[in-house]
Amino acid sequence: MQGPSGTEGRGQGFRKAILVNEHYVVHGVPAIAVPVFFPVEVRVMVGRGAGLGVSVRTATGEDARDAEDADRVEAVRRIMKAIGLSETEKNVRIQCSEDLSGWGGLGSSAGFCVALARALCRALDHPCTDEEINRVAYEGEKVFAANPSGIDNTVATYGRPLWFVRGGTPPWEWIRIDPSPLWLVIGNSGMPSRTRVEVERVARFSEARPGLFAELVRDATRLGQDARLALEGGDGKGLGALMNQGHSMLQRVGVSNERLDEMVAFCRQQGALGAKLTGGGGGGCMLALVDDGSSGEAMVSGLEQLGYRAICVPLADKGDQP
Repeated sequence: MQGPSGTEGRGQGFRKAILVNEHYVVHGVPAIAVPVFFPVEVRVMVGRGAGLGVSVRTATGEDARDAEDADRVEAVRRIMKAIGLSETEKNVRIQCSEDLSGWGGLGSSAGFCVALARALCRALDHPCTDEEINRVAYEGEKVFAANPSGIDNTVATYGRPLWFVRGGTPPWEWIRIDPSPLWLVIGNSGMPSRTRVEVERVARFSEARPGLFAELVRDATRLGQDARLALEGGDGKGLGALMNQGHSMLQRVGVSNERLDEMVAFCRQQGALGAKLTGGGGGGCMLALVDDGSSGEAMVSGLEQLGYRAICVPLADKGDQP
């Protein structure tokens, strides 16, 4: 879109929830992720002159500032470089709309990177395939996660459930979810989740206890295979049990905490099919699997009474492409 001050582009990127095997996915273990349809939205203006400006607005219109602002700007620069755009040649102004500010573990950084890549390409009238968007977004995601597996930006790009194996050829396969209704309750611990910090924590664990970690990797591989069968077969009870097991395995490598464990225990007591942390851990969010929306909303109310923010979303198969 051509405007008086330059060209404009807008883009979206999905968030995600990992059902099993976050962290282990970095070590070649299969993981399963599903989209969460609260997209990150980015608006870009590219005009004459030089310079770069980045702002983030919450759903209420307030400026959002956090400890990752510097990371966000660095990710912007890497994405711009990946598509051949220099801030010394163009004046670039970027505005991100953040409707779930502070909900760590849902892949918001990857959603931002995908949304930005799409917005920049549209502002520059540069045609990009989803494959290209995914590749470019991965360059930005490296800033936030240091050693990202690629699963977050892939779900953020395509908005489809997937089976992901780092280093595979190709690294992902689409998964079809059985039409049986399943819902996810997402609870927010209120604590920041720094993926890079937690990835380093797991790396230290694997170095300190290589034998135990190798055993966990083997167990996680079987867990991922079983979870895929349960998800595609509509076996919510079986999937929930595997999510419970996955949470225990994440506890063992030290990425859970008291708040996450409290929410997980509460949801299981309230009848969840399964519950676990999701994403990097150390804070951020957890997931609970339920088999109907009304039970999910009741669980949301219970978490809120405990002092946690929560939402309930359908375990959906595919959304509209951004």
